[in-house]
Amino acid sequence: MTARLLALDFDGVISDSAAEAFLVALRTFAALWPGSGVAKQARSLGELPTRAEVRSSPLYLPFVTRMPLGNRAEDFGVVLDAFEAAVALPDQPAYDAFRDTHDEVWLQAFHRRFYHEREELSSRHPKAWLDLMAPYAPLLEVLRRRAGKVTLALATARDRRSVKLLLDAYGIADLVEDALLLDKEAGRSKRAHLRALTARSGIAACDSRFLDDKLSHLESVAELGVGCALAAWGYNGEREQRQARQRGFRVCSLADVEAWGID
Repeated sequence: MTARLLALDFDGVISDSAAEAFLVALRTFAALWPGSGVAKQARSLGELPTRAEVRSSPLYLPFVTRMPLGNRAEDFGVVLDAFEAAVALPDQPAYDAFRDTHDEVWLQAFHRRFYHEREELSSRHPKAWLDLMAPYAPLLEVLRRRAGKVTLALATARDRRSVKLLLDAYGIADLVEDALLLDKEAGRSKRAHLRALTARSGIAACDSRFLDDKLSHLESVAELGVGCALAAWGYNGEREQRQARQRGFRVCSLADVEAWGID
């Protein structure tokens, strides 16, 4: 089937933004708990670290490895708190159990401060902020080639302001209608995003495709009848890719994504 609506996640699909998410999460944790070990790591990076410097932090790879376990900004805080408490998070059940030890006040405090820190960094130092995130250039080329042949939409847990800044910086802002850019305010689940996108576009779920780098998002959206695939270039590993295949999802690389329901 050729898709008429192609909805994409943003972080880990269009943008390699893990360094920015990690740095903002570190600064958030440091602002809320300045005496923590995580705060010490944040201070060690200085005022305006480069992308390479951020990625050299000893917490960076463990953080990125655990990114698939959560969905929203507050989940970054849970991961960092696990590092602080020396709690292992080997799988989804372990993560869920540890997250449940945090009340809604804690989670919302982290959520609010995270977006405050992101806006501060992006407003005061826009170039340094943009330099933390690189687009997946081959995907941008695919999207540009297919412009007009498929309706593009975004379903992201990121905030609208920063998404629009990045789309402009990546040169693809003209490819997505404003009404089809759904950010974190659309809901906690990507299922809510896709339900709204199919309604707004007037395109049926069975004629739609959704590309995300998190298996849990695909599982919730697939129940709507939307065709789903895992972006293998994003923040997932062999375990998530194996599980995706076992559950009947396509696992796309940047080399073959164009052939997946877009052509």
